[in-house]
Amino acid sequence: MKITILTLFPQMFQGPFDYSIIKNAQDQNAVEINYIDIRNFGIGKHKTVDDTPYGGGKGMVLKIDVLKAAIDSAIDKNLSKDEQEIYLMSAKGKVFNQMVAKDLSKLKHLILVCGHYEGVDERILNYINGEISIGEFVLTGGELPAMIIVDAVSRLLPGVLGEEVTDNESHSTLSKLEHPQYTRPEKFEEHSVPEVLKSGNHKLINQWKEENSKSN
Repeated sequence: MKITILTLFPQMFQGPFDYSIIKNAQDQNAVEINYIDIRNFGIGKHKTVDDTPYGGGKGMVLKIDVLKAAIDSAIDKNLSKDEQEIYLMSAKGKVFNQMVAKDLSKLKHLILVCGHYEGVDERILNYINGEISIGEFVLTGGELPAMIIVDAVSRLLPGVLGEEVTDNESHSTLSKLEHPQYTRPEKFEEHSVPEVLKSGNHKLINQWKEENSKSN
């Protein structure tokens, strides 16, 4: 799978994606992560990427001509529209969850557009598949949401979590969040591991896990 991130700050991704599961996924060629600096498509000698909003208002708005040029450069001409999709990180978008992650993991190419500061020209919606939100709150930019999406999607790619992890486990059953986990010591202060988890009875253990998984 290929993931392309459009951002004004590509350097923000270097640390988080150089460790742990995402690094392993890249090393295994399960995912290829590319960055496109939106500023490279800025207008004029100063590479201007934003301007004041029509109708007045605070802040600056990312320009549609700049964004469209960046998007065009990211699109893989060898793939169909069904094989690659483009999403803007936006608090107004559909809320990201495990089912959305699963759907995105089936793509051959995922393009994530990160706005910054005040916002982006609304006309971008004519050139993308939609908007994705990680919650009903406002962030400085779309870079952190993009990191979350890349992490969640990468985990679902074949082989990334290792052969010992079943498909069912790796998807966290999709409809539910994971059950509580415990490890040694068996007792810490006044808190003990549930007896059923020490019973060795796999039927009862699985039943306990099912009952203690929270609905997504």
